[in-house]
Amino acid sequence: MTGTHEPPLVFWFEFASPYSYIAASRIEAAARASRVAHAWRPFLLGPILTHRGFADSPFNLDPRKGQYMWRDVERLCARDGVRWRRPSAFPRSGLLAARVAHAAGDRPWVRAFCLAVFRANFAEDRDIAATETIGAILNELGQEPSPILGRANAPDVKQALRTVTEAAEALGIFGAPTFQVGQELFWGQDRLDDAVAWAGKPAAR
Repeated sequence: MTGTHEPPLVFWFEFASPYSYIAASRIEAAARASRVAHAWRPFLLGPILTHRGFADSPFNLDPRKGQYMWRDVERLCARDGVRWRRPSAFPRSGLLAARVAHAAGDRPWVRAFCLAVFRANFAEDRDIAATETIGAILNELGQEPSPILGRANAPDVKQALRTVTEAAEALGIFGAPTFQVGQELFWGQDRLDDAVAWAGKPAAR
C-alpha cells in the first residue's frame, strides 16, 4: 500500500485496534472534503508494544482503561453511525490481513478490503486471524483468494510488513491510529481532523 510519491497524509493503522476502525470509517470523507491525498498504511502494533515492555494490550493490562475504551468506542460508533459489536476476543491478530494489504499494493479494492476486515472484527465478531475469514472477505470483493493468500505468505511480503513496522517505530509511532503529515504525528482517531487540516496547509504539500 505504498507508492513512489508520498501523499501529504499517511494513515497508519492496526487491524486489531478499535480506534483504527473508527478512523478507517471516517478518513475517506474527511480527506475528500479537504481535498487531501492520503495513503493507508497497515502495520503491526504488537512488536512496538513488546519493545516498550507490554506483554498484552494496555487495554487488557489495565481493566479500568479497557472498560473505558469499550464504552468510548461504543459511543463513538453510535455517534458516527458505524456498525459495532464488541469482539469476543481481543486483540485479534491482524497479521494475515496486513500481509494481504501489502501484497495487494495499490489495487483499487485494497481500501474496501481493509474496511471489510475491520467490520468483520468489530461489527461481526469474526476471527480475522483465520485464513477462512480473510479468504471469504476477498471472495466477497470479487477477488480470487488463493493467489492473493499465497502472495501474502511470500518471504518478500513478510519482510515488507516487518520493514514498515520498523519504520513506524523509527518515526516514533507508539499507538494506532496515527496520522503522519511530514514529520508531524497525530495520534488517535480524535486527531483525524487536525491531521487533515495540517496536511491541507501549503507547507505540508
